[in-house]
Amino acid sequence: MGISVFILAGLLVHCVFLVSIFDIYFSSPLVHGMTPQQTPLPPPAKRLVLFVADGLRADSLYELNSNSTPPAPYLRSILENNGSWGISHTRVPTESRPGHVALIAGFYEDVSAVAKGWKENPVEFDSVFNESKYTWSWGSPDILPMFAKGASGDHVYTFCYTAESEDFGAQDAAKLDMWVFDHVKSFFNSSRSNQTLFSALNEEKVILFLHLLGIDTNGHAHRPNSREYKENIKKVDEGVKEIASMIDNFYGNDGKTAFILTSDHGMTDWGTHGAGHPSETLTPLIVWGAGVNYPQRVTSQKFEDNLLKEWKLENLKRLDVNQADVAPLMASLIGVPFPLNSVGTLPLEYLNNSAHFKAESMFTNAVQIVEQFKVKMSQKRETTLSFLFTPFKPLSDSEQINYLKKARLYIQQQKYDEAESTVLFYGFAFVGMIIAFFLLIQTSPWTYYIYCLLPVPVWYAVVKELPVIQDLATNLLSHNMVQSVGFIFICILGIEILVFSFFYRSTLTVGLLVFAGWPVITQLWAQAKTSASVWTLLCVLLAIFPLMPVVGREPNIPLVIATGLLTLLISCFSLASLCKNKNKYRNNEDLKVYFYQMLSIALSTYVVSSTHDSLKNKQGLPLLNQIISWMTLVSSSVLPLLSSTFLIQRLFSILLSLMSTYLLLSTGYEALFPLVLSGLMFVWINMEQEALQHYGLSLKPKLAVFNFTYATDITQFRQLHLDDVRRSFFFVFFIVTAFFGTGNIASVNSFDPASVYCFLTVFSPFMMGSLLLLKVVIPFVLVSCAFEAIQVTTQLSSKSLLLLVLVISDIMALHFFFLVKDYGSWLDIGTSISHYVLVMSLTIFMMLMNGLAQLLTTQRLQLSRGTKHHST
Repeated sequence: MGISVFILAGLLVHCVFLVSIFDIYFSSPLVHGMTPQQTPLPPPAKRLVLFVADGLRADSLYELNSNSTPPAPYLRSILENNGSWGISHTRVPTESRPGHVALIAGFYEDVSAVAKGWKENPVEFDSVFNESKYTWSWGSPDILPMFAKGASGDHVYTFCYTAESEDFGAQDAAKLDMWVFDHVKSFFNSSRSNQTLFSALNEEKVILFLHLLGIDTNGHAHRPNSREYKENIKKVDEGVKEIASMIDNFYGNDGKTAFILTSDHGMTDWGTHGAGHPSETLTPLIVWGAGVNYPQRVTSQKFEDNLLKEWKLENLKRLDVNQADVAPLMASLIGVPFPLNSVGTLPLEYLNNSAHFKAESMFTNAVQIVEQFKVKMSQKRETTLSFLFTPFKPLSDSEQINYLKKARLYIQQQKYDEAESTVLFYGFAFVGMIIAFFLLIQTSPWTYYIYCLLPVPVWYAVVKELPVIQDLATNLLSHNMVQSVGFIFICILGIEILVFSFFYRSTLTVGLLVFAGWPVITQLWAQAKTSASVWTLLCVLLAIFPLMPVVGREPNIPLVIATGLLTLLISCFSLASLCKNKNKYRNNEDLKVYFYQMLSIALSTYVVSSTHDSLKNKQGLPLLNQIISWMTLVSSSVLPLLSSTFLIQRLFSILLSLMSTYLLLSTGYEALFPLVLSGLMFVWINMEQEALQHYGLSLKPKLAVFNFTYATDITQFRQLHLDDVRRSFFFVFFIVTAFFGTGNIASVNSFDPASVYCFLTVFSPFMMGSLLLLKVVIPFVLVSCAFEAIQVTTQLSSKSLLLLVLVISDIMALHFFFLVKDYGSWLDIGTSISHYVLVMSLTIFMMLMNGLAQLLTTQRLQLSRGTKHHST
């Protein structure tokens, strides 16, 4: 072999070896031939606007300026009031092409593109743009053509400036972004005179993509900490605001547009990107509009970094995603098939939709990924010798079918969390079987099975709610040791006071006096001095009632009449206030209801005075008075349902109706009790609003805007806070006060028949007992309705607050369980049993009262078709 041949052969061999690495290591992982997967339910949005601010770092957008102002005021207000936010974690290489492919197609860097740089992908791929009905895009010629090139059909349109415009030496690269914003505006303006374009823009499954390169260009030229970079962010913020407003106006504010702002990559302090430094991989993500969750207020969040504190965003839930997760999010929002090559996982917490929609979207996401696996496995099987091919057993064909069938069955049965619950259920079922086995071998009576097995489903339910308990525990541990121990001590002391109140009514007076100082202790006094002063005054007034005698007191009819007149006076002031509000009461139907209720109060006051004067003169119960009394009793349960369902108006209507009946059943100072109690309840609702704002859990909307009938968005429900334990304790305390405020166990045995003289004077144990029970229930109803209002205004689910209430009341019941005596006198034994029965009945009664309160506050009767209703 000659030397020249040898050299050529050696050169050829080494060239083959050199090229081989690209064929072996850098072949495309993308596969083709999958079936598109689409969520079958209607999507929340008709169109989506995607803003990609090229080269925008997360900290550059979220961190406040040195003067505590946000660098992008509009986007800051969006994440605080309208949408969800987080960090999109990119992968290396942090370049424009792989970043945009991950965002729009849902897969990360195609290794076969190593020789292509950042301008093009060598293999055709599917994207959200390709799956859309129409996509219009504006921006860089380096990015947009890549997504139009592989699109099937003619529905992805690009509008690019010239490549020469991307000049790092230009004075201000923000002009690139201004070009995009200006062309989008002119595009929409021109559509008004172009019927074809106008019709296309009004189709569903439409995407508008704005690629904003100015920030990246200014970052390279001037560095991310420069004035030019920061000014560019501000201009982008203003441009996004203008475009969002213009699009909303164009579509008539139909609420069917979703907006996403993110970035393809970040940038180092010295103006480069491509590697894996956090400044390059942490990019912002802000999503708002149709189908997107509102801001979620939280008290604590677990992240290893300290960014939330630096950005002053500790109280807004941060929802981090991987960059490829944005593609399935966009597909889910507008209802297009998930990109065929996407490996992203749908970030459910960004969605504001039903559990059914989320479950179907998750199922579609899973099937789309499984489709890729099936094609890849098929290719591998075809190119591998059969005896060398080993299938992945957990995802064999039979296992895939089994998993998908089971998931589909659970969705059909609306068991969206069934996978996790099934494991949990079988675990507790196993524990139950062990307990039953031990009881069986000991030949225990059947009642023992109930006592021992009942805790199993109860603890199963507790473990299912473990995340809620963990949030509460995390909240408690976030405080310093002294505060945490002090909180636990106050909780124990509060429950002990409630237990003692069953023996000594004066304990309630002590508790109410402590309540009077609550605004001062929690510094709410400085925030709302008027409300705090009224709260303190009413707490002190209510504290007087438990000190009043229960038995052996003489009737005081003048005091009952004075209470009726005082109620009328308060009603007049309230009615005058309502008459001034013309916007919400353009018709007079609501005002008529209040007139009828005021008339009922006046009649009740007259009947009480007239009846007792007649009985004093031994002339018997006047028939007219008896008829009015029974009619008042019946109407008091109906009139509130005819009133407006705005929070304050409905609560006031309930008070007037119940007060008219309570006056007829009163003989002395107890007539004032529901009036003072209701006053305290109104102030309590207002104080809870102040407390919510004080702890930064919510803004403070006016109470007048709350409406009981509006469907509460469950996505706005916040996490449990320690203050919610205090709210629940207040409710239990007020319920106990409502029961013992004007009486105790002895009052049942020493019932004064004079209380029912307005209704009947002939002895009838059943009827008199029913009227007595009604008198006891009325304060309960007032407190329960106020608590229902607090659930609405504090944006906490009824279930969460009610569970806290039940926990507190059950701890009280546990006290009395251990205080039950089976020795001593019959009086001691009977008292211990009656206390336990009473506190357990109180717990059951509170659940019933919660249902009754919901009925009284949310339902409205319609008497005629002609009635108009206006709500805001």
